[in-house]
Amino acid sequence: MTQDIAFVLLILGAAMVLFVTNWLSADLVALLVLLSLALTGLVTPEEALSGFSNPAVITVWAVFVMSGALYRTGVARMVGQQVLHLAGEGEARLIGVIMLTSALISAVMNNVGVAALLLPVVMDIGRRTRIPASRLLMPVAYGALLGGLLTMIGTPPNLLVSGIVGSFGLEPFTLLDFTPVGVAVVVTGVAFVVVARRLLPSGHEGDDSVREEADLNALYELRAAHVVLHVPRQSALVGLTLAESRLGAALGVNVVSIHRGDQTVLAPPPDTVLQGDDRLVVAGSTERLDMLRAHRHLKLTGADLTIHDLEERGFRIAEATVAAGGKLVGESIREAKFRQRYKVQVLALKRDGRRVTNGYEDLPLEEGDRLLVLGTPDQVASLSEHKEFESLRRDLGKDVEREYGLTSRLVALMVTPDSALAGRSLGETHLGDAFGLGVVGVMRGKDQVLLADADTQLEAGDVLVVKADRRTLRTLGALRGLVVESARDVDAGDLESPDVGLSAVVLSPYTHLAGKTLREIHFREKYQLNVVAIWRSGKAIRDNLRDVELRFGDALLLHGRRDRLRTLASDRDFLVLTQEAQEPVRRDKAWIAALVMGLAFLLPVVMGWMPIQIASVFGAVLMVVTGCLRMEDAYHFIEWRAVFLIAGMLPLGIAMQTSGAAELMTTSVVATIGGYGPLAVMAGIFILTALAAQFMPSAAVAVLLAPIAIHTATDLGINPYALAMTVAIAASSSFASPVGHPANTLIMGPGGYRYSDYLRVGVPLTIVVLIVTMIVLPLVWPLVP
Repeated sequence: MTQDIAFVLLILGAAMVLFVTNWLSADLVALLVLLSLALTGLVTPEEALSGFSNPAVITVWAVFVMSGALYRTGVARMVGQQVLHLAGEGEARLIGVIMLTSALISAVMNNVGVAALLLPVVMDIGRRTRIPASRLLMPVAYGALLGGLLTMIGTPPNLLVSGIVGSFGLEPFTLLDFTPVGVAVVVTGVAFVVVARRLLPSGHEGDDSVREEADLNALYELRAAHVVLHVPRQSALVGLTLAESRLGAALGVNVVSIHRGDQTVLAPPPDTVLQGDDRLVVAGSTERLDMLRAHRHLKLTGADLTIHDLEERGFRIAEATVAAGGKLVGESIREAKFRQRYKVQVLALKRDGRRVTNGYEDLPLEEGDRLLVLGTPDQVASLSEHKEFESLRRDLGKDVEREYGLTSRLVALMVTPDSALAGRSLGETHLGDAFGLGVVGVMRGKDQVLLADADTQLEAGDVLVVKADRRTLRTLGALRGLVVESARDVDAGDLESPDVGLSAVVLSPYTHLAGKTLREIHFREKYQLNVVAIWRSGKAIRDNLRDVELRFGDALLLHGRRDRLRTLASDRDFLVLTQEAQEPVRRDKAWIAALVMGLAFLLPVVMGWMPIQIASVFGAVLMVVTGCLRMEDAYHFIEWRAVFLIAGMLPLGIAMQTSGAAELMTTSVVATIGGYGPLAVMAGIFILTALAAQFMPSAAVAVLLAPIAIHTATDLGINPYALAMTVAIAASSSFASPVGHPANTLIMGPGGYRYSDYLRVGVPLTIVVLIVTMIVLPLVWPLVP
C-alpha cells in the first residue's frame, strides 16, 4: 500500500465516521474532504473544484429548480390529488395508489419534494377515511424512493453513476435507460407493501398506551393532565397582560385557555389582560412552579446597587464599542453567545445616543453600538484583544448608572441556607432569562467573584447580582402566589372552536431553522401561535418547548387562531399538514410548467438534441422566464446542502482512482466474491451499497462505490453498465433507517414513527428490491457482454 492510498483511505474512513455519527452536517464533511484532498496533494486544485462544474451537479440543481416550479404552480399537487381521489377508502387500494402516485411524480421531481408535496394530501385522506397516518405516510416516502429509479433525473445517485460511467470512457446512461428495471422494481415494491401492509405501524406501539396516529389526542398525548392555575383577586398579576406576566417563559408552560366565569377564551393572545379569579388551563410540567416557590429562599440583601458597589466586590465595568465590519454586526447578543465568547456580561446598550435597557439581548447589533459590560478585571481587559470592538473605555464617570438607565435595576439576592436552589446550576433554576432576572454575577464569601453562566453551581450563602426592577420582583412574587387548583384531562375538542384550532406542521425540506430554538426564532411573537407539543423519535415533548432545538423531521402541534395557522402556510420554513391551509399555487401557470418540463427533457434528451445538463438548465431558465417561478424562489428550492455534498465528494472519487485506492478495494472485492460468479458479485455490490445508504447520504455512497463496481466489472469481465446500475438502485434503497434519506426523516414526526418501524418494513422491502434487481437487471443489461 502506497502513502497516497493510505491517505485516501484515511480520509475516506474519517468521512464515513462523520457521516454515520452525524457530528457534522453532511455538506460540511464533504467540503472538509475536498480541502483535505487538495492540501495533501492527492488531487490538483482544478480537480478539487471540478465537482462544482460536473454535469451531474449542474443537472441536480437545475432539476431542483424545475421541481420547485411544478410545486409552486400546483402541477404535481393536482396530479396527486386527482389520482388519490380515485383510490376510494379501502386501505389496501389506498396504499397502492399512494405509492404509485408518489413514484410517478418522483420520476421527474426530487424525492423529498414529492414527500413534502403529498404529506398534506395524504394526511387529509387519512382523516377522511379514519386510517392512521402511520399506515399511509411510509408508503409516500417509499414510493418516492422507488420512483426515483424510473428515470435518470429521478434521483441524484442515478445522475452521479451515469457521470462516473462516462468518466471511464463509456457512453453515459440516457434518460430512460433506468426505466425498464425501474418499472419492475416499482411495481414489485408497491405490490409487496400492499400485501405485507400488516408490517406498517398500526398505532399499537408501547406497553401502556394505544396510539392512533390519526388522533391528535393520542399522538401528542393531549389527554395528559393539564394544570389549572387560579389567579387570586389580590394578585399583582391582575391588570397585567399575559406577556407582561412572563408566565409562559417563567413556568415553561403554554396557556391554552382562560376560564373567566361562564366565558372561555381559547388560545388567548399575549395582550390578554389577566383578571382576578381567572382560571388558566396550562399545558406543561409544574416543575418550574415548584421551583418558583422555592425562590422565597432568595433573600433581598441589597437594592439599587451602584457601579461603585460592584467594583468594591471585585467586578469591573467597561464600555465596548462595536466595530464596523466585525462579525458581531447583524447578530444579536443572544445569537452571538456573547457571554460564552467574550466571558463578560452585557448590562445595557446605547445606540445613537439612546439607551436600550429592555430587549437588547435580541436586537441585531449595529456599527457604533456601545455595550456596557461587566466582568472581572482580566475578563474586561481581554476585550481589547478582539477586533470586533472599535474601542474599550474603562474610566467611566459617576453618571454611568443614569446614562445607561441602570438606576434601581441592580439588586443583590442571597441564597439562604435552607434554599432549594443550593446545589443547582443557574440553568436549572431558570432564574435568568425565564423570570426576567438577569443574573450577571455571583459573589461567594469575601473574595470569590464569579461571572454567572448557565453552568454556575449555586451554594448556600451565595449573593446573586441581578438585573431587575421592582415591578419584576413584584411579578415574581405574584407568580409564586398562583394556586394550583386541579389537573384535568383535555381533548383536542376542548381546544378548538370555529375561530381557534389545532394544526400540525413540520420543518420543510427547505428550512433554515434546524438547530435553532423557538425562543431564538421568536416563534410565539412572530406567528401568534402556541407550540403545544413536539413529536420526535417516537415520543411527545411537552415541557420547556421554548428551549428545544428544532430538528428536521420534528412535528409541531400548534394551537391558535385559524387565520394565523393559514398565514404560517406561506412561510417556507414550515409545511402545514392540513390541505386547506396550504399556500395558494399559481394554477394559471400550471400548463406552462408542464409544457416546459416536456420541452426540457422528453424532446431534447429522448431525441438526442442536447446533453441532459444543458437541457436541464434550459428548462430551469424557462421556468423563471415564463413566470412559473420567481428567481428568488428558484434559489430557495435548490437544496444547496445536496449540491455541496455532491461537489465535495466527487474529488474523493477522483483521488480513489488516481491513487490506486479504488483498484486496491476492487482487488479485495474480487478476492472475496469474484469466484462465485457474476450474480454473486452483483448481489455483493448491492448489499454493500444498500447497507451504506442506511447511514450515509445516498449521493456520497454512489460516488464512492460506483468506481469500485466498474473496476470490479472490468477485472471480472462483467458488463460495467450492469454493476453501475446496481449501485444506483441500491443507493436509493435506503428504506430501513429514518436518517438514510430526507424523505424518510420528513415523515417521521407526522407519522409518529420510531426507528424500529423503519427496520420492520424497510429490511424486507430492501430484500424484495434486491431479488427483483437480480432477476430483471441481467435481462436488460446482460452481465456478460
